[in-house]
Amino acid sequence: MAYVDPCEVSPDYYRKIFENETLRVVEMTLPPGHMDTQHSHPDETVYFIRGGKARIHVGDDAMEAETPDGHVMHHEAWTHTVENIGDTTIHAVIFEPHMDTSHL
Repeated sequence: MAYVDPCEVSPDYYRKIFENETLRVVEMTLPPGHMDTQHSHPDETVYFIRGGKARIHVGDDAMEAETPDGHVMHHEAWTHTVENIGDTTIHAVIFEPHMDTSHL
């Protein structure tokens, strides 16, 4: 599957806050009851400033996860959709290796 930039397809929830030739940092803010648009990440490390309860959709599968404030997770490259099924706004900072997507 081709790379889908979350900042482009879900600008209400994702914004790039830093980028150089090796690293991109993206802020995610997802209010309760909201769902972002399917998007991709290369290998990512995520710091949850404010955690919450989410349903993560990957293809036809879905899983629920409850993430505490201050949690750090790492995930290999993937394409998914995040649905906030809790009652708090999920606020996270995503660290990704920089990708040159100009040719995609």
